[in-house]
Amino acid sequence: MKHFAAAALSLVLFATLTINAQTSRSVDDPSAIRATVTNYIEAYYTGDAPRMQHTLHPHYMKLMLHGTIPVRQYTGTDMIGMVQSGAPDMPAASKTEQVSVLDISGNIASAKLVTPGWVDYMTLSKVDGAWKILSVVQQIED
Repeated sequence: MKHFAAAALSLVLFATLTINAQTSRSVDDPSAIRATVTNYIEAYYTGDAPRMQHTLHPHYMKLMLHGTIPVRQYTGTDMIGMVQSGAPDMPAASKTEQVSVLDISGNIASAKLVTPGWVDYMTLSKVDGAWKILSVVQQIED
């Protein structure tokens, strides 16, 4: 009976530690995801290529949807090149963003970025402890 009680107590302690570890991780992840997405869009707004590169997963892919224009596809290298060419010519009032973390499951997450001109749905992956943007589907508003 003592072995059963010890085993039961060990199981309860293990479960408690596991739940606490998951809870503390999930509390930090939404903030880290929001920070990654914010860095991504602010790098675009300011033409900061190194900052943009820091947010991108090595396999980054972006699909841009805009009315009847055929879908455009961009790699991480394409995005870095666009940002290196300079900040977009936009009024400061248009350089705003709203970031929402939609879901987190282990080392993947989804987020939504809303700006005055478009909406991005993003998939992120945790790589070496840092959240990186793996894919973006962007809808340009007309």
